[in-house]
Order: sequence, then structure tokens, then C-alpha cells
Amino acid sequence: MKTFIQKLGKSLMGPLSIIVAAGLLLGLASTLLNPNVFGNALANVGFVNDFVSLINALAGGLFGLLPILFCMSVAQGMSREDKEVATFASIIGFILFHTTIRFFLGLKGVNAETTSIEYLMGQGMSALEATQKNAAYDTVMGIFTYRMSIFGGIIVGLWTAMIHNRFHETQLPTAFSFFSGKRFVPIMMVVTIPFLAIVMFFVWPLFNMVINGFGALLASAGAFGTFIYGFLERLLIPTGLHHILNQLIRFTPIGGSAMIDGQQVSGALNIFNTLLMQAEPDMDVMRQATRFLTQGTHPFMVFGLPAACYAMYKTALPKNKQKVKGILLAAGLTSLFTGITEPIEFSFFFISPLLWLFHAFMAGMSFLINSLLGVCIGNAGGGLIDLMLFGVLRGPQTKWLLNVVIGLIYAVIYFFVFKWAIVKFNIKTPGREDETDEVVDTDEVTELGNGIMDALGGKENILEIDNCISRLRLVLKDTSIVNDALLKKTGSLGIIKINENNIQVVYGTKVEKAAAELKRAVKNSK
Repeated sequence: MKTFIQKLGKSLMGPLSIIVAAGLLLGLASTLLNPNVFGNALANVGFVNDFVSLINALAGGLFGLLPILFCMSVAQGMSREDKEVATFASIIGFILFHTTIRFFLGLKGVNAETTSIEYLMGQGMSALEATQKNAAYDTVMGIFTYRMSIFGGIIVGLWTAMIHNRFHETQLPTAFSFFSGKRFVPIMMVVTIPFLAIVMFFVWPLFNMVINGFGALLASAGAFGTFIYGFLERLLIPTGLHHILNQLIRFTPIGGSAMIDGQQVSGALNIFNTLLMQAEPDMDVMRQATRFLTQGTHPFMVFGLPAACYAMYKTALPKNKQKVKGILLAAGLTSLFTGITEPIEFSFFFISPLLWLFHAFMAGMSFLINSLLGVCIGNAGGGLIDLMLFGVLRGPQTKWLLNVVIGLIYAVIYFFVFKWAIVKFNIKTPGREDETDEVVDTDEVTELGNGIMDALGGKENILEIDNCISRLRLVLKDTSIVNDALLKKTGSLGIIKINENNIQVVYGTKVEKAAAELKRAVKNSK
């Protein structure tokens, strides 16, 4: 189960980079026409308006593809081999899944016309009742179906991965051998996906009630709900489960729902991006969405954790300061500009539960304080770029200055708390290792792939190699023979042994290089 959840969390990250990039483009487009930035100088410039309209159209189309993007990403991430075949089969499965649901809805006389607000009000429903009933359905890629958002994609993606892993090596009798192996997977999807759709046709209304109930519970918790989210999101970082929590908040009704231009939009990030495409967005609705977005992360990502890096540097042993300076500086700047925090967090998570809980508490408080003060800064990155584009450049209505003030206070608190705790409890942060330990700059490591492979127990011990944004995700025959000291010499910032077969090695922004070099080393090893 741990392995399954870890892989699922990583798989859900697939579409996020695309959505974040689209959000940045939307932010840039909305800034061009923001009177607080350029006044009305660009409002009547033809090509500027055309550019903004194009960006809005592209982003809107991309957000509409979210369910199938999640479907493809999950199918690819959860399949063991021949991932491109699983991805191809998932598209077939997604379309047939919703086509089957449309068929059974049609048998009950439920279609786009009979669920329109106008029709329902004509049948005697109030505007509220008609809106609520209409919101239960959606049109996905031209197919009328239940409003399942990314859940529909995730369900089909998981089913595809299961079918693929079971049948992608199946050999049929000679007469049918052309359909064996990889070709058999799409065939099995065509045969089996209608049964999954029939089950979901009856189950989804109940499941939807549970999801909406969670969303209502979170909304009723008010600002305290944002504290719970921020605290859990940081606390779950070492497990990888924070990815699942993030995506549920960003793309499902758990993160809130809103009616925008007569359309039901669910998920904090979806609501924020949809409002960005409007010339005069409803700031109250936007603030409700951004409670769970980057306004809560800036104080500790842009200010707090870089200050913690400085505290680690100041408390490093004198002889080690020059050795750790480059590592801590790179980690601090990465957090500041991009919001990628794991290289810093894994330097203290496992050696000091006290600092871990302090960091999670401060994250929850950041979300809480920003929500209470009415700050309105969105997107899903969390670094200085997001703060500038979605805060400073969007004008004073975002209350970005309050966010910066909170951040400056966080920098002071993080520095002094980390410095005190490290010295008081002799925490072995980078540069404070025992004399027998060796501090190694990753730039000094040669033959990186071979070094990692040897530390993992050699080629024979490595079954699967994958990576996310900052970690190597490995399946080994035996994790007990992994040499932690050797991994550290390759630039590892932390190691998570999930069970006897699964391990994660944190490399921060250098993880792509580490994964590529390891795969090359394993491939070339004799």
C-alpha cells in the first residue's frame, strides 16, 4: 500500500508543471491589462488585446483537458513497463468510459438539455435547486457525463495501469498472435472499461456526496481549515502524500466550488485561473480560492527556509563552512526563486523531529494569517516569481505587501529558532557532522551514476528507477544493503527507506541528472 500511494502521488504531479506554466502565462496576460500596472495605456492596443485573448483561449482549453491529462499521467506512472502503450490505452479508456456513462444517463432521459438551468426552472425548480442539479453534470471532450473532474481521469488511469500490467505480455494462440503483447492491452481496455463505467454510474453520485461533504467541512472550518491544510501539507512531505492532498485541494470540490459566468468551477487552482481570464474578477471569490494557494507558502519558501539555510551555515563547524556554503546557498536560492524546498527540508526532517514539527506548524500559521488578512496571491509554484507576478504586479488589491511583511518576520523567526535548536541539541545539520563523516560538494563527485549504483548495492539490486521533482524513487531487491554514507558522497541530501524494497533518495534540483546518470550506469554495467 505504501508503494502504491507513493507511486500514485508522483503520478499526480505530471500535469502540474503544465498547469503552473499556463498559470504564469495567464498572470502575465492579466498584468498587461491591469490598470494598476500600466494604467489604461495598453487597454486599447489591438495586438495586446489579441495576445491576451489568445492566452486565455489556450489556457481555457488546457484546463478543460485536465481530466484526460491526469488519466494519461496516472496510467503512465503506475505502469511498470512499456509506459507509452499504457498512455495510449488510457486515452481509449477515458473516451469509452464517459461514452458508456452518457449512454446510461440517456436511458434515464438525462442529457445536456434536460439538465440545463432554464429547463429545470421550467419544471418548477428554484434557481438554487436547478443550479445544484446542473452542477452534477459536465461535458468532457464533447461527451455529456457526470462532473467527475480529475477523479474520472484518475479512476480510468488506475484501471488502465492494472490492465496493462496484467496483460501487456500476454501471448495468444498462434492464429491470433498478431494481437498478443502490447496490442492486447487496448483490446482489453475496450472489453473491460464499460464494466468499470457501469459501476461508476451507480457509485459516483454517492462518492460525489462524500467529496462535497469534505469540501463543505473544510469551508465551514473557515481560516482554521487553511491551518490544517498548511500543517498537513508540510508534515506529509517525507511520505510523498502531500502531492495527493495538493491535487485534491487544487482541482476538486474539496478546495471549493464557485459559479463563474454561469459555469460551475471546482478546485482552488481552477477557480483562480478561471478568474484570471476575466477583465474584472470577483476578488471575494478569488480570495476564497487563494486561501489554499501560494500566498500561504511565500513566507516560509521565499523567506523562512533561506533564513534557515543561513542559520545552518552560521552553526556549521569552522572547518566545514566553505564546504557547505555552496550546497546551502544553492538550496536557499532554489527555495527562494522556485519554491522547491525539499533540498532544505531533508537536511533536518529526519535528524530533528522538533524542527520538522516547528516547520509544519509555521506553514499552517502562514496559511492561517494570510487568510485572516485577506491576502490574494495564487498559482501553485510558491517562489519569488509567483509572488512578483501574482502579487506585486497585480496591484495593491492582492495585499502582497502584507505577505512580504509576514515573510520578513518569518525569516527572523526561522533564523533564530534554527540557530538555537541546532546549537542547543547539537543537531547534525550540514557542516556539523562528526569528524569521521565527510562533507562532499556534489560538484566534486565524478562518475555520478556509478557512484549511486554502487551505493545502492550494484546493478543486480536495482529493479526500477524513477524520479520526481527532487527525489530518486527506486525499487530495490533489498534496501538494507544500501550504503547511506556512499550516497551522501554523491550529493544525496536525505534518504527515505519506505520498506524492504522501496527507497527514495533526495537530490534536489540535480535529481534529473542523477536519474539519467544512474540509468546510464545500470544500462552500461556488465
